Amino acid sequence: MKVQGKAQQTIWFEDSKVKIIDQRYLPHQFVIKEIEDVQTMATAIKDMWVRGAGLIGVSAAFGMYLAAKNGNDLHKAADLLTQTRPTAINLSWAVKFMLHKLHTISNPQIKENLALKWAQQIAQEDAENARLIGQHGLPLIEKISKIKNGEPVNILTHCNAGWLGFVDYGSALSPVYAAFEKGIKVHVWVDETRPRNQGAKLTAWELGQQGVPHTIIADNTGGHLMQNNMVDLLIVGSDRCSRNGDIANKIGTYLKALAAADNAIPFYAALPSSTIDWEITDGLKQIPIEQRDAKEVKYMDGKNALGEIVEILIAPENSPAINYGFDVTPARLITGIITERGIAKAQENSLLKLFPEKQKFPNDLSS
Repeated sequence: MKVQGKAQQTIWFEDSKVKIIDQRYLPHQFVIKEIEDVQTMATAIKDMWVRGAGLIGVSAAFGMYLAAKNGNDLHKAADLLTQTRPTAINLSWAVKFMLHKLHTISNPQIKENLALKWAQQIAQEDAENARLIGQHGLPLIEKISKIKNGEPVNILTHCNAGWLGFVDYGSALSPVYAAFEKGIKVHVWVDETRPRNQGAKLTAWELGQQGVPHTIIADNTGGHLMQNNMVDLLIVGSDRCSRNGDIANKIGTYLKALAAADNAIPFYAALPSSTIDWEITDGLKQIPIEQRDAKEVKYMDGKNALGEIVEILIAPENSPAINYGFDVTPARLITGIITERGIAKAQENSLLKLFPEKQKFPNDLSS
């Protein structure tokens, strides 16, 4: 995707260094940061310098590369990275993959070279899978556009499942970008996504960079829009999808799915296969839900009249708060799951038709 008209990815290897877009500063500043060791990468993941299911998986893979480069114990590095964000399965998948590939290699230079090779491979696959999600989701938007005789297709999304959450293209927004590039008129309703406002800060910023029409809304506005025929389609991302089609996504997604079902509006989850946890059969009972610092609920940051980025308290200082990062939307509320191999129903049998190799080998790390 593009930033100020130039092609840009979220994480890359350049001049023998791992570089990231530091998303803490968006949308007010575009900051590139170099990551030099696994400890810093773990901090970057935990404190959301990088975020989004695909990107934190790729970041973790590069974290394992940095551990190999610096001669760190790979098992300790794997434990450090895995503990940063418990809900997103992409992270633990990438760490396990890297550990599986590297743990028997004793030569330090060979280990470093191969670690870089495999981290870059994971990054390339993340971008390509996201691109394919866009191609498979495109017909959904095309169909609605034809029904509306070319009038804009109104798509509601939650949080940020665009290219900032992956190496490139994104998941939920990838079909939107594919449609926009094809000349189809689209308009995106952008949930602000409290408490960290990833929608208002990140989704709106990247849509603006691509020139896609969009409107920021308060999180509680979606139901009203659906009741008044102002939403044609909902597409969200996911940080973990169970074998039976339940999805964990940013807190508030479940409420959108309920409103969509009540108003007979299609609700899709877009995700790469690395987000599917084939060991989990009941998302509500088995997917771990991250609890983040309650400070995120009580404080907000933004730019003041002097152009300074400041943090302010918006709630009573002594009032307790709780900060669940995700909720689970049950499969019964999901119209379909858009993957890099096509669209499946939110059912085990349908997912396995797209990924038959997972029937017998759900934990295979050979590729």
